[in-house]
Amino acid sequence: MRPVRNSAKAVIIRDGRLLAIELRDEQGPWFALPGGGQLPGETLHQALIRECREEVNALVRIGPLRFVREYISAHHEFAHEDAEAHQVDFMFACELLDPDEVRPGSEPDQGQLGVAWLDLEGLGDHRLYPLSLRARLQRPAPEDGPVYLGDIN
Repeated sequence: MRPVRNSAKAVIIRDGRLLAIELRDEQGPWFALPGGGQLPGETLHQALIRECREEVNALVRIGPLRFVREYISAHHEFAHEDAEAHQVDFMFACELLDPDEVRPGSEPDQGQLGVAWLDLEGLGDHRLYPLSLRARLQRPAPEDGPVYLGDIN
């Protein structure tokens, strides 16, 4: 079994819309928060700044931690693709330093088609992973700190 992978993700909400990266599989388009894996010797904040630059060409100001999510692939729908993956996502509220610069970055994710602004009210109409995050993003941020979401997809 491979080691657990840490990942830093950006929750960027602006004018009632969520910034996401767009990908595609055999079922059609799906979306994810910008961000990715933490490298050895890198803090979560450093990883998030690097990943946002690579994926959405954005410089971000990192705010509070909103959600922590585990993903143990053997328990979910994509187990046939990689049954050994175990990832912990740390999702931070972020602000864009220059909203006009958002576009695919210099090193997009494999399979990334572009970036998208998704209306918060219509998140249920999109495959945004993790799926249970859609309803939570439509509510105000919790005042008592980050929410541990558990092993979800």
